[in-house]
Amino acid sequence: MLKDLSKVLLITDLDGTLLPHNKKLLPDDINAINRFINDGGRFSIATGRPIQSVAAYLKELKVTDPIILYNGSAIYDTISDKFLWCDYLNENARKLIIDVLKTFPDASAEILTENEIYTFQKNNREEYHISITNTNPVECSIDEAGDKWLKALFAIEPERIDSLMKFIADQNYNDFNYVQSCAFFYEVLPKGNSKGTALKRLRDMAELNNYTIVAVGDYANDIEMLEYADIGIATANASDDVKAIADIVLDKTCDENAIASVINYIYNKYGHSELK
Repeated sequence: MLKDLSKVLLITDLDGTLLPHNKKLLPDDINAINRFINDGGRFSIATGRPIQSVAAYLKELKVTDPIILYNGSAIYDTISDKFLWCDYLNENARKLIIDVLKTFPDASAEILTENEIYTFQKNNREEYHISITNTNPVECSIDEAGDKWLKALFAIEPERIDSLMKFIADQNYNDFNYVQSCAFFYEVLPKGNSKGTALKRLRDMAELNNYTIVAVGDYANDIEMLEYADIGIATANASDDVKAIADIVLDKTCDENAIASVINYIYNKYGHSELK
């Protein structure tokens, strides 16, 4: 019988991994997570979403450890309800956004801070993003968007995103990290930040050096996290580049209780060996 999972941390992406396409948590995944935690396992999430968007899921979902937000620009403690660590875009981000929106009038931009979300030049993809994240961004000019930006996001039609990415590369805005988080979102992060670097920081902060970290994801913004984790797992619906670097590729999608499948894997792997 399985007796001890106290040296395992499971951390998962939200959209496309724990969250199915309808963005509603699946009961079997919730039950599996609860069982995992009750048996001693530790559980957290790593997402590009802000805390405003994650809060509703935390009412249904237990987490035992701080969570990674903004694709790695912040670590948040749900128990004390405060940010434990944040990093911010430098002032060149303002010029970058102005340049992109001027060159791509069909693009939209979003800026995320600890307390607010600002949007400019709203398009259909941005409207979709607002609807799925249940956020209420402030529409304003870029000069009114305050400071301490945790990340910026561009939304544009998929057939145009390569052009937008090339434009940014050609302008030599090299003091940021960039990641494509879906077919029509391109994100700007503080230099050196990713879910992978945030997971390393979380491991140090939470004193998890002797833990096995199992990370699960589905898209390019999850790659560094899966590479850093002791065991990186891709869902069946993951992009090919994520599957290529994963230690394990599931036969279950986010719509088929992928996280419950991961927890079953953990039980099978450890329940009959180290964790007897």
